[in-house]
Amino acid sequence: MTGALSRADFHSQNLDNAREAARRLFAAKADMQGAWLGWVASQIYTLRPAEYASMVRRELQSLQEKSES
Repeated sequence: MTGALSRADFHSQNLDNAREAARRLFAAKADMQGAWLGWVASQIYTLRPAEYASMVRRELQSLQEKSES
């Protein structure tokens, strides 16, 4: 057996961290206003692995949708 995690295992092990990262990024929105979108994109771009960055992006999108409703 290899050391690689299944997609589901990776997701379950990293979901809390991804949610926390998304909350932290979203919290900066009020202070940064117009500059936030470019900044948050650059922050997500640096996250590794790509699967984790995608998780953070999805959680951030969820936070944005909740704030708009």
